[in-house]
Amino acid sequence: MSKMEKWSCARANEWYAAMPWMRGCNYMPADCANRIAMWQALDAEKHFETIEREFVVMQKIGYNSIRIHLELPVWREERDSFLVRFERFIALAAKYGQLVMVCFGNDCTVPKNEHYRAPHLGEQVFDWGYHGGRKYSQHGTFPDAVGHSLLDEPETAEIFFDMVREIITKYRNDPRICVWDLFNEPGNNNRGTISVPHVKRIFEVARACDPIQPLTTCIWHVPSDITPAEQTALELSDVISYHNYADYDCNIRVLHELKKHNRPLLNTEWLHRIQHNTVQECFPLFFLEKVSCWNWGFVAGLYQTYEPWEGIWKSWEKGEADDLDFTKWQHDLIRPNLRPYDPKEIAIIRSYADLADQDFAARR
Repeated sequence: MSKMEKWSCARANEWYAAMPWMRGCNYMPADCANRIAMWQALDAEKHFETIEREFVVMQKIGYNSIRIHLELPVWREERDSFLVRFERFIALAAKYGQLVMVCFGNDCTVPKNEHYRAPHLGEQVFDWGYHGGRKYSQHGTFPDAVGHSLLDEPETAEIFFDMVREIITKYRNDPRICVWDLFNEPGNNNRGTISVPHVKRIFEVARACDPIQPLTTCIWHVPSDITPAEQTALELSDVISYHNYADYDCNIRVLHELKKHNRPLLNTEWLHRIQHNTVQECFPLFFLEKVSCWNWGFVAGLYQTYEPWEGIWKSWEKGEADDLDFTKWQHDLIRPNLRPYDPKEIAIIRSYADLADQDFAARR
């Protein structure tokens, strides 16, 4: 088989059958306000202490994998030391039984307007009381504007693809990496067709590295209204990565549609208690349907993803929030003191994780 070919359904399902049921979170250390803070050299030792404490909790509750997002400015400005820190992170994750899914590109972005904060290394500014630590965020602050992407700048794009190529090549045969989730939410923030060439290019670059891990890129409009960039991602992905923050009924309908593709399903973003996307309903469903899953957030911290999206607040202000539950955290599972937000949630996670591990051990 040419290394430039998309995996067949048979190959994808064979790979999936050999993997444990992957369940975990989109990870950000509680003492990091954003991903640049997570990966840069500044305060790295302090952050690694936090990461190890949180990995202990992660393993204890039954999680076995994490999804992480990389940041081009850190690789570009601190390449050598970043690669050392990245390897240290992967090794630490493995120490506590966590496989790592790596994400590179991202269309969940803000427009380049008067509120735009150019990404930079050093001390990271954040706003208290706002999801993601940003008062002016990509989550509903600018509903009609087009989000800015570094990939729209040809010179920067080449540097970005150099980063993708280097990291995938280095870890192409490393079992500690489970999946390359190449591009987050392509077409989001009104980018529509703009990101189609970016999605095609990142798959070309990654496929040429010939990794043992599958390549994917998430779709986030399911089952209808898929953007051109999402459709491109669906056509190129070895396994299907998708996001769903809606209620139980919507999850059932989404799975009904996606299972028609006969490929492994990975829900790479879920958990939105305000919109009735809960551990109690979704986690057992994912276990039963053999859908790997990564909720958003872990320990509540500076990133503040327990707060509602700005778009949620705007819906409430318009009188459109009758079915939203503002008494709940939006994301995150663990309080800053490392106790559960809701012990009943953790009991469910631990219970089904144990069942999955027993089933996996019996098959081996």
